[in-house]
Amino acid sequence: MKNKIVIAGGSGFIGKALASHYKNQGYLVVILTRGKSQLVDGIHFQNWDAKTLDDWTKFLIGAEILINLTGKSVDCRYTEENKKLILSSRVDATKILGEAINLVENPPKVWFNASTATIYDYSLTKAMTEEGGDIGSDFSMSVAKSWEETFFNSVTPRTRKVALRISLVLGKGEGVLPVLTKLSRLGLGGYHGNGKQKFAWIHVDDLISVIEFLKEKESVDGSINCTSPSEINNKQFMKALRKSLGILFGIPTPKFALEIGSFLMQTESELILKSRFVKPKRLIDNGFQFKFTNIDEALIDLK
Repeated sequence: MKNKIVIAGGSGFIGKALASHYKNQGYLVVILTRGKSQLVDGIHFQNWDAKTLDDWTKFLIGAEILINLTGKSVDCRYTEENKKLILSSRVDATKILGEAINLVENPPKVWFNASTATIYDYSLTKAMTEEGGDIGSDFSMSVAKSWEETFFNSVTPRTRKVALRISLVLGKGEGVLPVLTKLSRLGLGGYHGNGKQKFAWIHVDDLISVIEFLKEKESVDGSINCTSPSEINNKQFMKALRKSLGILFGIPTPKFALEIGSFLMQTESELILKSRFVKPKRLIDNGFQFKFTNIDEALIDLK
């Protein structure tokens, strides 16, 4: 019998990368989705509403891995309605998965729940680690805290739990990289704001490797920073991106222009202006080896 992985909210960029990886590894891949139940290219898509117990719970039985990526995209305006959806989509899905795990026989061995490196305060000088990071109280940080609290408050004695505090994931075709690439090709690839804000990133292949590593590292649970040990700022990242594209110059975008542009694009400027100074201390302490620690090499690989 094939090993089984269940990916909740697996229809997005990271979910699709994980589904492809584990399918190629010979796993039975099940994706819990709000779309219709169907079999596509050997991957089973199972409908769920991410709020209530239903037939989907049977797919947890005997699963080696459960990965929960469910949550409304934060690439939107933070209206009151969107704030409620951003929070509830994460908390509700996490809560119901915890309930389901305790109801089924032979539950998943390990449960990876997405979190975010945005849980940490804005910092230019202090590197945020799992043990010593400063966790603030603005909207994004409050969502992350509620998300993790719901996760860790679920009592799952037969299932190990790991919260993945994921930084900006760089991959081909989706995520933040295609957006910044498009802007660079339009001549708008200069730094954003003053360009000093730290840019925490991880190559999608390394993120998959992190999950594989932690799957085998049965002594590790709790929160894990999923970010490259590289220490660069926005100005350095944009320069590296232009270099990888063969573009010599990019017009810088001051903060006020970003605010206007974000409003017109129906998103929030914090996504690019917040300084995320995050270090993967627990991964390094446990012996994880990153493939991509140099931003130039990562961007060349993703061309």
